[in-house]
Amino acid sequence: MGFFKQTIRDVPLDGQTVLVRADYNVPLQADGTIDDDFRIRASLPTIRALRERGCKVVIISHLGRPEGKDASLSLESIGQRLAALLEKEVLFVGDCVGDKVYQVVRHASPSSIILLENLRFYPGEEADDEAFAKKVAQATNASYFIQDGFGVVHRAHASTHAITLLLPSVAGLLLEKEYTTITNAMRAPARPLVAVMGGAKVSDKIKVIKALVDEADTIVVSGAMANTFLTYRGLKLGKSKVEPDQSAILDEIYAAVEKKVGENRVDDFLMLPVDLAVSSDFANSERREVPADSLSDDDMALDVGKRTIEKVDAIVAAAKTVIWNGTLGVSEFSNFAHGSARLALALATHPEIESIVGGGDTVDFVLKWDARHGESFGHVSTGGGASLELMAGDPLPGVESLLDAKR
Repeated sequence: MGFFKQTIRDVPLDGQTVLVRADYNVPLQADGTIDDDFRIRASLPTIRALRERGCKVVIISHLGRPEGKDASLSLESIGQRLAALLEKEVLFVGDCVGDKVYQVVRHASPSSIILLENLRFYPGEEADDEAFAKKVAQATNASYFIQDGFGVVHRAHASTHAITLLLPSVAGLLLEKEYTTITNAMRAPARPLVAVMGGAKVSDKIKVIKALVDEADTIVVSGAMANTFLTYRGLKLGKSKVEPDQSAILDEIYAAVEKKVGENRVDDFLMLPVDLAVSSDFANSERREVPADSLSDDDMALDVGKRTIEKVDAIVAAAKTVIWNGTLGVSEFSNFAHGSARLALALATHPEIESIVGGGDTVDFVLKWDARHGESFGHVSTGGGASLELMAGDPLPGVESLLDAKR
């Protein structure tokens, strides 16, 4: 299934100054150093392709949620890591608008890489302010805008929408890859398609779950989300985290599943944990496994149990495509990362399975788990909310506003 927007391959970029929206909103450690550079590395193919065409590459991004200018959220350290990964000089400019930016870009040589300061230092970025976007475009004097920040295209901001009203705008290689991989997995997957959905809230993923009821062959529900499903099914979950007031939504989901597979196959299609790993509280990391219908009043469900892990293993082993969004337990605690680790192992050791991993916590987990830093999986997405909205079939403002592909 082809991409419906023009990309950097479709326009005459040779020797041009191009403005690239990357997503360098990376996790930082307490001392401000970069905790994980996955999103920076994901941007390299587009940057290298542009340099090979003699482009002057000006990169814009945001980092964190600053309230005004905040030195702790400067992109300067991002520029240093980018330079090390590319083994090329990266010129950092401590602003994203104004004459200083204009002069640095103007005097930079062909194939230069210039990184501008955090867009969110200006309120116009999140306000989708065309006047702010115009200042960025004028300061960079770019001929084309290239959207390559998949993690931000579900938001209409100045650097995803307003800027496209001012410059001819096309997709970068990362955006194209993310969009086509996820879309193909939902619309034309190799079957069986298994979706493993975790996370805390049903309400956060209701549209995706509804879409997966239509498209998937099996849905595995895990994480804190499973507690809400199990409670709906009449089980007592003790002190476990349960999202309230979800009965109407779950009525709708179960009705759709029953309509699809029949009353007798509902629990096979929408698989819930049969046992859980519990503890009395987070401070007490002792892992105990109990049947899902046997939690005491003081138990908190923090992971799936061994029997559930084995069931998930068997389902995944028979799959051709697996979409994984949401860890199976509280994976930041090693005692409650067993389910997530076993699923990661199943996918990493079956390269014939097309695996698509998305969601912030899930991506963080697999990148730390995988000695190959994500390369053991078919596709690790750089977008959390964007991947969910794409799977749900929602339009993404930062994609819709790009130039349409020529038919």
